[in-house]
Amino acid sequence: MTRFFYNLYLIFIAAPILLVATMLCTSTAIIGSTIGNAHFWGYYPGKIWCRIILFVLLIPVHVEGREKVEKHTSYVFVPNHQGAFDIFLVYGYLNRNFKWMLKESLRKIPLIGKTCEKSGYIFVDKSSPTKIKETIDKAKASLVDGVSLVVFPEGARSFTGHMGRFKRGAFQMADDLQLSVVPITIDGSFDIMPRTSKWIKWHPLRMTIHDPIPPQGSGIENIHRTMKLAYEAVESALPERHKGFVENPDQ
Repeated sequence: MTRFFYNLYLIFIAAPILLVATMLCTSTAIIGSTIGNAHFWGYYPGKIWCRIILFVLLIPVHVEGREKVEKHTSYVFVPNHQGAFDIFLVYGYLNRNFKWMLKESLRKIPLIGKTCEKSGYIFVDKSSPTKIKETIDKAKASLVDGVSLVVFPEGARSFTGHMGRFKRGAFQMADDLQLSVVPITIDGSFDIMPRTSKWIKWHPLRMTIHDPIPPQGSGIENIHRTMKLAYEAVESALPERHKGFVENPDQ
């Protein structure tokens, strides 16, 4: 019965509120980033939007480990990717000004793609060495004064709640820029909306921020080292039912 009433709440109360909030926040981000400081307008409207979403959906949030990262230092944050609500949790509650590193294909999503573009997010174009270099150069220009980068190193949402294989892109970027990698464990997003579901279920969200992993030298050995340490850190804070590697077919 509780599930029934929550679904009624989603349809008749939450959905209209969130539609208005989405239009207002995306419009504010686009206009503000066009005429002013993209570092400000590309972050704060989105943060407010994500907090509104989780508040209106009555989803409790618990965050641990914010004290482990320094305020004016840039990092590459690497969370696991349990589901769609990972984005709302990280954006709303990491409390760090950052840029997302996104697939080039996401630029085509109506309204959201334009908002991301205007906000200065980093779209990864692997079509040529020149495009890859442009991606790195844009990241270097953006990640200053504590502005950080967030990348889902699995590259795709989990089908089971378990972690898939980490791709090296985020760690290559951290190596190129000589930034520390900060692992983040997300738990609960899979329970709210699994990749195979089209409907939301109520469930708490938890985000655990781990100790930064500083670079040790540069090159392939440093990349492999940070990938391994980051994977182990992220997995360590998952519940037992979601520990262990599971092959993700679209990785």
